[in-house]
Amino acid sequence: MLQQKIKQLAKKYAPEFISIRHHLHAHPELSYKEFETSVFVQKKLTEWNIPFEIKASTGVVGLLNGRHPGKRVIALRADMDALPIKEENRVPYKSLREGVMHACGHDVHTTILLGAAKILGELKNEWEGTVKLIFQPGEEKNPGGASLLIKEGVLENPRPAAIFGLHVHPGLETGKLSFRGGRVMASADELYMTIRGKGGHAAAPHTTVDTILVASHLIVALQQIISRNRNPFSPSVLSITSVQGGHTTNVIPSEVKLMGTFRAMDENWRFQAHELIRKLATELVHSMGAEIDINIDVGYPVVYNNEELNTLAVRKASEFMGEENVLQTEVRMGSEDFGYYTQQIPGCFYRLGVMNIEQGIVSGVHTPTFNIDEAAIETGMGMMAWLGTTIEFNT
Repeated sequence: MLQQKIKQLAKKYAPEFISIRHHLHAHPELSYKEFETSVFVQKKLTEWNIPFEIKASTGVVGLLNGRHPGKRVIALRADMDALPIKEENRVPYKSLREGVMHACGHDVHTTILLGAAKILGELKNEWEGTVKLIFQPGEEKNPGGASLLIKEGVLENPRPAAIFGLHVHPGLETGKLSFRGGRVMASADELYMTIRGKGGHAAAPHTTVDTILVASHLIVALQQIISRNRNPFSPSVLSITSVQGGHTTNVIPSEVKLMGTFRAMDENWRFQAHELIRKLATELVHSMGAEIDINIDVGYPVVYNNEELNTLAVRKASEFMGEENVLQTEVRMGSEDFGYYTQQIPGCFYRLGVMNIEQGIVSGVHTPTFNIDEAAIETGMGMMAWLGTTIEFNT
């Protein structure tokens, strides 16, 4: 039985892939600089006789055929990049690169997809179709590695009927998975605003344009876009996260820079909001005698899980893991460039539990103490191999 064979191989290979995770974790690389990671993945695929090609400089796309290649084509995706965070974990495999850390679990994602690839290759005479293995660069930084791979044809020749991706979930116990259909993660756009006016002595504000005061009014006013323009049933967030202006107590600066983020769960509202942000900011700042430059760096789209595909994946996960271990994940205002794939083909982005309270493994992603219960690696590689071999989905 295929399911049992996948489970046996996942268990058999778990120690090997935990070691692979340790290697990747100790050698993190920032977005679009995953050169050593890419070479490592290429060597493993070569070792297992899985053909591949390089896309977007560091991306690796493998193609694995079972019986009747092309009869069904499923894509499996993992991201490879790390974050500019200094690791504080005291573990033997701690990052060897000062100020760079796999604090979002992409080392785990890459390990799991490699594990699934080895299992799929070993069992290639027992499943039908083709599995496309996508090892993706640059998930953590605009414009997003997914967008670059798509431009270079990652979803063509052959075109997958569906794509799956997973993400570690530090709030979910090891041994459990979570899924959700529909909109599951928000779009993310970066806001950059520069307010300019005549600076001068703080004791004579009447001779200046008080850019600090203008910025203060603008920060408060921007929240009205959310509270008075957005449908209250559609989640959205606008946060100003940086204010830079002035260097001393007695000078009103001639320039103040603001940075922030805008998140939405509806693509139509997202771009309506962009126009509202520009209009409000320009008119308010001009009314107070200042000038403003506005740059809205359009980032990742909403991650939309195809409802039919998600239902099918939940059924397969329940078969593999047991219904009690398959939960519904929460909607998140975080973002993921997996959304680019789901704009092109049906996709399913699900969560892998990595929390272990008894072991003290509870830190969130993007923190310097993030880690995982490595028992999750066996679960992850087995589940991804199972989805890759058994999902039948026609668009």
